[in-house]
Amino acid sequence: MRFDRALMLCLLLPLAGCITTHTNSGTLGKPLPQESRAEQAKDAARVHTELAQHYLTLGDLQTALAKVQMAVKYDPNYAPARTVIAYIYERIGQSAQAEANYRKAVALEPNKGDPNNNLGQFLCSIGKYAEGETYFRKAVTDPFYATPGVALTNAGVCQLRAGDKTRAEADFRDAIARNPKDGEALFQLANLSYQAKDAFRARAFLQRFDALGKPTAASLKLGHDIETSMGNPEGARNYSKRLLSQFPDSGQAHTLESASNP
Repeated sequence: MRFDRALMLCLLLPLAGCITTHTNSGTLGKPLPQESRAEQAKDAARVHTELAQHYLTLGDLQTALAKVQMAVKYDPNYAPARTVIAYIYERIGQSAQAEANYRKAVALEPNKGDPNNNLGQFLCSIGKYAEGETYFRKAVTDPFYATPGVALTNAGVCQLRAGDKTRAEADFRDAIARNPKDGEALFQLANLSYQAKDAFRARAFLQRFDALGKPTAASLKLGHDIETSMGNPEGARNYSKRLLSQFPDSGQAHTLESASNP
């Protein structure tokens, strides 16, 4: 990850002493106006947030938390810092702090897709399904949100957890209408179709998922079950072999092995 070297050096000094000067043909040798304290604070928050994200990629949650806590001290209203610190608190099991910071990120950027989707996901994970859905819907209304299908898929998963398969299916279908390569939505539609005993449709959705080249233990087990239900032992064996080869330690693989060796 690249950082602004001048800014990094500047952060080693008290913010009030940080002055950047430039020259041009009209103001040769004259410093430009000092950067405002608010701008300096935001820059510092940005850099510490980026450092926190860097340490997250290294798996160092403790250092990441320290860096993003510093970011929040510099600028309590820097929304990306609130999102990162919320994620870290969620990872370390401090749900109250995670929720407070996810909510703060939305309060700071109420119309943006990402913070609304993030809060919706968190609320769904702690069982607040109805409230979580409202934030997924809000995320989708952002015309500049790059991945509205992600929010729709998350909404569908949330609906499944809440026990509403009909609304979940509608969300998954909306997601793949926006992004035909949404793997999670395709897998969920295959699974829902299989549960509804519509094996042909389940197979079609799973084939589309499989074409993405990112199989999971769950998808291979589902493929095995679909082909078995359709009376296609050769197809079932193919999925079984792939599952046992690629995910030998998975619960799905153990289930198949147990069924084969009662």
